[in-house]
Amino acid sequence: MGQMIRDIMTRDPCTLSTDSTLEDAARAMREYCIGSILVTGKGAELCGIVTDRDLVVRGLAEGRDPASTTLGEVCSRALTHLTPDDDVDNAIKLMAKKGIRRIPVIEGNHAVGVVSLGDLAVARDRESALASISMKSPNT
Repeated sequence: MGQMIRDIMTRDPCTLSTDSTLEDAARAMREYCIGSILVTGKGAELCGIVTDRDLVVRGLAEGRDPASTTLGEVCSRALTHLTPDDDVDNAIKLMAKKGIRRIPVIEGNHAVGVVSLGDLAVARDRESALASISMKSPNT
């Protein structure tokens, strides 16, 4: 078997509840230099993902109040997910098939990590342009 997701995923992903606001998410993204947050429901079960683009397109562009609009209102709920024991090659195929850039990694119903397109690029070819970009410190 090839390389496993557990070997390349970002562990302990940032999570916020469905009741958290767009402002809460924006602040967390700034603080942790990230572009997505996993959204949890009752019992800390994973129920969605929200990206910086979601905050803009589903929130601000629709005239929603960032202080009162909840992540539950704007997050993507139809999630594709992986487990830590999944194979990296399968993750690459899944991202390509679904056209997604980030996949939550779960054990049971709880998030234990996230794997991004950049993580996969670094794992497969550290010399590629995407890997080089992904390894740089984010602009803040």
